[in-house]
Amino acid sequence: MTAVATDFTSILAHWEATRPDAPAITYGGTTRTWSEFARRVRQNVAAQRAAGLVPGDRVAVLDLNHPSCVETTLACAQAGTANAVVNFRLAPPEIVYVINDSKARVLFVGPEFAGAVAQMRDKLPTVEKVIAVGGENDEYEAWLAAHEPDTAVHPAAPEDCFVQLYTSGTTGFPKGAMLTHRGMLAHSTNVMADFDVDGDSRVQVAMPLFHVGGTSYSLLAITAGAHILMMRLPDPAAALEMLETERITHTFYVPALMAAMLQVPGMAERDYSALRALSYGASPMPLPVMRGCLKVFPGIMHQVYGMTEQCGVVSSLGPEDHADPAREHLLVSAGTPIHGVEIEIRDPATGDPVPTGEAGEIWVRSEQVMGGYWGKPEATEAAITADGWLRSGDGGHVDAEGYVYVTDRIKDMIISGGENIYPAEIERVLAEHPSVGDVAVIGVPDERWGEVPKAVVVAAPGATVDEAALLAYCREHLASFKCPKSVDVVDELPRNPTGKILKKDLRKPYWEGKERQVV
Repeated sequence: MTAVATDFTSILAHWEATRPDAPAITYGGTTRTWSEFARRVRQNVAAQRAAGLVPGDRVAVLDLNHPSCVETTLACAQAGTANAVVNFRLAPPEIVYVINDSKARVLFVGPEFAGAVAQMRDKLPTVEKVIAVGGENDEYEAWLAAHEPDTAVHPAAPEDCFVQLYTSGTTGFPKGAMLTHRGMLAHSTNVMADFDVDGDSRVQVAMPLFHVGGTSYSLLAITAGAHILMMRLPDPAAALEMLETERITHTFYVPALMAAMLQVPGMAERDYSALRALSYGASPMPLPVMRGCLKVFPGIMHQVYGMTEQCGVVSSLGPEDHADPAREHLLVSAGTPIHGVEIEIRDPATGDPVPTGEAGEIWVRSEQVMGGYWGKPEATEAAITADGWLRSGDGGHVDAEGYVYVTDRIKDMIISGGENIYPAEIERVLAEHPSVGDVAVIGVPDERWGEVPKAVVVAAPGATVDEAALLAYCREHLASFKCPKSVDVVDELPRNPTGKILKKDLRKPYWEGKERQVV
């Protein structure tokens, strides 16, 4: 079916016609069939058009997970508009920036954010209407009910953007990645081929819809005709309970959530036998957490590596690679490219391919690639080459068997005495030490070597960090030039709203007054 589909409106119509009474989406105890779901999407289309929205316009959603966001995204696909989903974890000035950058004319707001939006309302000049979603003051249902379904379909081109997700960014403001029908369909089709998602699947959507792991995962389920079971927030205990009681077959988590799940009492005693694929990614998983999860979820774990600019997943490490004790080194790899994706390692300075096994920048080419960054042609040109390669900004290498290893962001690389050092390698080793609860490695100035690695660690609960012991531990497991030369112990590491460590903030005190500032 997806082989002939070129847009998500036709996909929704297909499932409405062929499986009208099958469940499409469940949330908060309410299940809607494909026919009910499609009707609401078309009412959303009618309401958008009644509000004066035209193809190319943006709407925005600031909410925890709610089916209305997916309905709005599919309505945008039919109307030719685009849904800019806002990261609700951003600080108010950043939220204002994203909404204004998208030029959203309509803003959908969940009850948790109504007060914040009221305070920033006069700073949102393009927003003509704010619609409350859910809670005691819900306006969304009346907004839909006031309109009969509109069946007129904007003739979407494959390269038309219908959902706009903002990259988190560790410096500057987020950029809006314009995700297209072609890209999202390619992602859905490619992942379906490798992860056995079909119309009988029961897909748990636990990750936020502002994240590619939430929205793309939802659209994957819709493409497959699967049943979405949506969580408002990724609560570890509630997610585990849903896996068991709702007989979930597919889900996606980030490692931090899985680490929290391991601490839930009785989690290993539950029945997860319906689960066919548990995907995890978006950040490195510490090996102790991975080993704990492998005991509970044997034979179904898929590590995935991806990016917003590629609509989601580009490589995966399957269950068989997780289970081979003779090749445990694969546990720190990101697997091999999924169906339909090419990955090469290029010299970040010249763009030339590097030999197998040599480190460089990860470049990705596929039909999944974004349409570009909204309103930022120069950033788009810097990211996507004329022949379709996306420069990921991630450092890594590919081994002789084709397995991809993601080491670090290129900008976080430490150059010490001419040697390239990727902090993630050191962090992975330090995370294994029982006294370390959290860790980041940065480059600090050194008169002899230019810069050297420093470990900044948070002690594990109840533990005391011994600098000499940690440094000795590193010398046992790393080449000497990679070993940190010092250790700082802090109460917590600075992170951005999506949980990424702000290494620029960690580095800043050490580089003040220096001729060279590492950023």
